[in-house]
Amino acid sequence: MLTMNNVTVRLGGRTILDSATATLPPRGRIGLIGRNGAGKSTLMKVIAGTLDPDSGSVEMPKSARLGYVAQEAPAGQGTPFETVLAADVERAALMAEEEAGVTDLHRLAEIHERLIAIDAYTAAARASRILVGLGFDEAAQHRPLDSYSGGWRMRVALAALLFSQPDLLLLDEPSNHLDLEATMWLESFLKTYRATIVVISHERDLLNNVVDSILHLEQGKITLYPGGYDDFERQRAERLAQLASAREAQAAQRAKLQDYVARNSARASTAKQAQSRQKALAKMQPIAEAVTDPTLVFNFPSPPPLKPPLVMIEHASVGYNAVPVLSQIDLRLDPDDRLALLGRNGNGKTTLARLLSGQLKAMEGAVAAPGKLRVGYFTQYQVEELDSDDTPLEHMSRLMKGANPSQVRAQLGRFGFSGPMAEQKVGKMSGGEKARLALALITRDAPHLLILDEPTNHLDVDTREALVQALNDYEGAVVVVSHDRHMIEASADRLVLVDAGRAKEFAGSLDDYTDTILGKGPAAPEGSKKGSGNKKDDRKAAAAAREATATLRKTIKDAEAENARLTARIAELDRALADPKTANASDRHRPARDLMRLRGEAEKALAASEAAWLAASEALETA
Repeated sequence: MLTMNNVTVRLGGRTILDSATATLPPRGRIGLIGRNGAGKSTLMKVIAGTLDPDSGSVEMPKSARLGYVAQEAPAGQGTPFETVLAADVERAALMAEEEAGVTDLHRLAEIHERLIAIDAYTAAARASRILVGLGFDEAAQHRPLDSYSGGWRMRVALAALLFSQPDLLLLDEPSNHLDLEATMWLESFLKTYRATIVVISHERDLLNNVVDSILHLEQGKITLYPGGYDDFERQRAERLAQLASAREAQAAQRAKLQDYVARNSARASTAKQAQSRQKALAKMQPIAEAVTDPTLVFNFPSPPPLKPPLVMIEHASVGYNAVPVLSQIDLRLDPDDRLALLGRNGNGKTTLARLLSGQLKAMEGAVAAPGKLRVGYFTQYQVEELDSDDTPLEHMSRLMKGANPSQVRAQLGRFGFSGPMAEQKVGKMSGGEKARLALALITRDAPHLLILDEPTNHLDVDTREALVQALNDYEGAVVVVSHDRHMIEASADRLVLVDAGRAKEFAGSLDDYTDTILGKGPAAPEGSKKGSGNKKDDRKAAAAAREATATLRKTIKDAEAENARLTARIAELDRALADPKTANASDRHRPARDLMRLRGEAEKALAASEAAWLAASEALETA
C-alpha cells in the first residue's frame, strides 16, 4: 500500500502540489493523469524519493523494492542485453559470488537456493523477450549502447526496469520513445505485471486496458477514481455536473440572504436576524468553478478544392545515397483520405512520409501530384527548432509575409494563441504548447495534405482528443504516424503497413494488427478496405462508428462479468434453499421466502444482463 499524506511541493515560488493526499491500493494499477504542467512528474519524483516535499510524507512498506527510470539513458560499450541482465542486482551479485569460486559448501547451497527462488536461470530468456518486445532483435541486443540514439537507449532503460520486477513500478510516459508496435507490447506486458504500477500516460487505450484506478491531479490536489480512463471521464463529468448544481444552489441561497439583509437591516425588529444572516453570508465558502482551458484549441483551415488524386505513386523506389529503403510502392492519395502508416521504427515510415510530401524524390517509378498541391508536414524536429527567444507572433509573422497583423493573429488564434499567449517567449512554453505552435505554423497556408509524424508527443489526453476532433473536421487529406492507438482508430480510414522494404495496404482493422504483433492471429491479407465516403460528414460518421464499436466492446465485457456474477449468486441461493447448513453466513438465518425473493431478483437481473449482452453482440457483428 502506498499513502501520500498532505504532500506539498513548491518550485520557483509556485505551489505544484498542495496538501495532496491519497491512499493507493496494494497491487493497484494506477494511471496518474492531469493537464501538462499540472505536476505529474513532480509527484512521481516525490513517490520515487528523488525529490523531498516541502511538507507531508509518502509511506510504503519498508521492504518494497521501487523501480523508476532515470532521466539519463544508459551509455557505453556494454550491450542492451548485458545492461538488462545487470538490472537484477541481487542475481548479478549472486552469480558473481558463485563464479568467484565459493569454498563454503553451506554458502554455495544458499546461493543456489536463492538463484532458483528468484528464477535466475531463466533470466537470459526473460531479458531477451523484453528486448524483443521493445524492438531489439537478436543482433541488436548485442550491439554497443553507444551505437544507438538516445531514444533507443531509453528503451534499454525501460527494458532494464521491467526486467528488475520491482514491487512498485513507476513509469513516466513510457511510450514517448516507443513506436506503435512496442507500445502494444508494453501494454500487454503491464496487463500481466503482478505488483503495484503507477504510470503517467496520455495513451487512452493503455489507461483503459491496463489500469484499474485513475489518480487525477488538478490544481495541486489529487483525486482517486476507480476504473480506467473512460470510467474516469464519466465519473468526473458527473462530479462537475454536481459541482455546477451546487454552485447554482449556493448562488440562489446567497442572493436570498443578501436580499433579506438589504431589506431588514434598518428595521429594529429584524436587525438581529439580519445580522445573523450577514454572518452566515460571511462564513459561506464559495464553491470553486470547474476549471476550463480556453487554449485547448485546434482548428485547421480548410483548403481550396483540388481534383483527385492528390498524390499518385506507381512502382516507386525511394531511399538515400542511391540505396533504396522502400521499393515497388503503389499508392494513391485522394483529397478526403485518412491514412495511418504502421510499422516499427526504422522500417521506412518517415521515408514514405517524405516521399508523399515531396521532400524526397523517387529513385525509380513515378510520383505525380498537382502543381497547386500544398503540404503541411509536422515532425518533432520542427518543435525542437523553434526559436526560444521569439514569440508565436514573431514566428508566424516571419512565415506569413505580406499578411496583415489581424490575419497573423487569426491563424494563431485557431490554435489557442490569442491575446497575451501570442506574445509569450517560446522558451517559457510547455512541450504541448510548442507542438500546437508548430501545427499552427505548418497549416498557415491551408494545406491540402497534412502529414503528421508523432504529433501527440507532449500532448495530454484532453489535448489529444481536441486534435482528433480537429482532424475529423479538417477538409483535406491526412497521413498520420503515431504510437497512440486511439488517435489512429478515431482519425484514420486506411492502414498502410511499412515493413521489409515494402509499403502495402493492411486490409484488417487495428485490432487485427495488434493481434498480429502480439502473435495472437495471422496477418490480414493484402487488399483495399472499403472507404467511408468522400465527404466530411462521412468521415465524422466513420469516427463515430469507431467510437460506438469501442463502447459496444466494453458493454459486452461488462455484461459477461455481470452474467458470471449473477449465475454464481443464483447457484449460491439454490444451495441455501436445498440445504440450510451449506448456506453462507449472510443467508443462514434467512427464511425460505426471503431466499426465494432474492433468487427471483437475481434471475430478473440475469435476464436483463443477458439481453444487454445479446443486443451489444448483435450490434457489434453488424457494425
